[in-house]
Amino acid sequence: MNNAIVLTGRVLLSLIFILSGSEKLTDISGTAAYFGMYNLPAPGALAGVSGLVELVGGLAVLAGFQTRIAAFALAAFCVLTALIAHRDWADVNQLIHFQKNLAMAGGFLLLGVGGAGALSVDSRRSG
Repeated sequence: MNNAIVLTGRVLLSLIFILSGSEKLTDISGTAAYFGMYNLPAPGALAGVSGLVELVGGLAVLAGFQTRIAAFALAAFCVLTALIAHRDWADVNQLIHFQKNLAMAGGFLLLGVGGAGALSVDSRRSG
């Protein structure tokens, strides 16, 4: 496996989650209002939890730390987000977001099975 390509894949997969998680955490009330549109329970708490999952999971994937756990968690997050927030397939934009979420989940599943590669904290820790 080409470690530079695995690292590049980790960077590309993680950036959207690091940015999105940071945005959610810096605007909890706005995120909670958005979640309220979907009638989700406890939208304020959910905004904080989802922001943390995205930020911490994204940083873990980027660093290659506990990569398998982070990758499987973000894969599940992507699928849940697709099913909850992007189910109006009559709206082409929502259909595209649904498909992108599933594609990202697929990338995370591959990362979860294949691991972070040699250029990672996981590799350094395993010696």
